[in-house]
Amino acid sequence: MSIGFRILTRERAVPAALVARFAALPVAVVSDSMHRMSGGGPRLMRMHRSGGMAGPAVTVKARPGDNLMLHKAIDMAEPGDVIVVDGGGDLTNSLMGELMLAHAINRGVAGFVLNGAVRDADAIAEANLPLWAAGITHRGPYKDGPGEINVPVALDGMVIEPGDLIIGDGDGVLAVPYAAAEEVLEKAVAKQAAETRLMAQIGERSNDRSWIDDALRRLGCALPGA
Repeated sequence: MSIGFRILTRERAVPAALVARFAALPVAVVSDSMHRMSGGGPRLMRMHRSGGMAGPAVTVKARPGDNLMLHKAIDMAEPGDVIVVDGGGDLTNSLMGELMLAHAINRGVAGFVLNGAVRDADAIAEANLPLWAAGITHRGPYKDGPGEINVPVALDGMVIEPGDLIIGDGDGVLAVPYAAAEEVLEKAVAKQAAETRLMAQIGERSNDRSWIDDALRRLGCALPGA
């Protein structure tokens, strides 16, 4: 096996029923349910116009500025997959543009997360397939490799294993580990229900704000009249 230049088979993936339930939740709620300790980082910008994303990860580790393995990953992807590429954050050369995006749409790819650059930004926005990238450049990619498919990758400290759940919306992207997905979902559903109740209380002007002064007293803050 050639470390650094290899293609592996994905052995597992979060099931479609679980993906559908996560797709109905805000990324921020899921993130809070994971103690706010993971995220794709502020460099990843939404390149499509609107809409969210959820699906199991196909991971790619690419040489900066080279998209040979990304081409192969699109051909390997199953409908509903999200392709996650660690391109080293390099913005010198783009990793994909409108031609690759059109092929990915035909393949049923659910979205992309690229720690690298794209080009054809206007066409990407118009196609509106969920896509986050670190930047934009007109300079095209090389196609020489090396690279790896379906190996662990990391974006800004967020580790993604093949088959992990990837979700995204206007707040950014998040990976939910395969083994923890059901537990995280249970917590996120409960948190979303609590936030829905709180929003209703805010609308009724009945929400309890006493926790603020309680926290300030606990932390030793001097309050007026104390």
